Amino acid sequence: MRTPFLVWILLLMGIAMPCTAQTSSPKYERGTITAVSRHQAGAEDKDAAAKYDVSVKVRDTMYVVLYEPPNGANAVEYAAGMDLLVSVADNTLTFPSKLTGTTQVPILRKEALAPEPVLDWSKTPSQYFEMKMQNLTQSLDLSSDQQRKIKPIIEQEAGEASQFCFTTSIPLDDRLKRWEKVVRSSDEKMKPLLTQVQWDKLQELRKGQKKELKALIENPPSASSK
Repeated sequence: MRTPFLVWILLLMGIAMPCTAQTSSPKYERGTITAVSRHQAGAEDKDAAAKYDVSVKVRDTMYVVLYEPPNGANAVEYAAGMDLLVSVADNTLTFPSKLTGTTQVPILRKEALAPEPVLDWSKTPSQYFEMKMQNLTQSLDLSSDQQRKIKPIIEQEAGEASQFCFTTSIPLDDRLKRWEKVVRSSDEKMKPLLTQVQWDKLQELRKGQKKELKALIENPPSASSK
């Protein structure tokens, strides 16, 4: 099984599993390690222990941090794709650690990422559901229990949206208005399942979505993308 192997890697890196730190460290947020590469050392550091440039995606920002494994371990080389909890400061990222309490690493550089599209009219209903669920899970940091309860709400939304969102014979502005109505209905069903912080984040997401929806109305996708 893969899970024990991932736990082993995280322990060697000195990073606690998200499910362990999340309850005791509310200031942390979820991040994803997207890439790991050997840090190019200067001539004066060529004999020093190996260090790594680790790319960590947190919300809409990519952070590249400098990580030096304890005792020269190289388990971090296999960490791409892992989720973990991080606390972001101006110049550092901090990870909860089972070995030392916390592990702080310097940020070498950061890059703002382009926001992911709210709705792609070329997607099939099943892809729409997958994209919607993934977006909510990551943006709101949903627990497993919340995901289980919210899943049927999003499935219903996907079923209703598929009746008009992917029907090109309906004018685009009509599709957007109907989609927005369905979304509002879904949000009201989800509201009792969310914390106040998550609900506030959802409302912020909706503000951004409305801007993108307006852009879609003003600049409809070409026929080739439908």
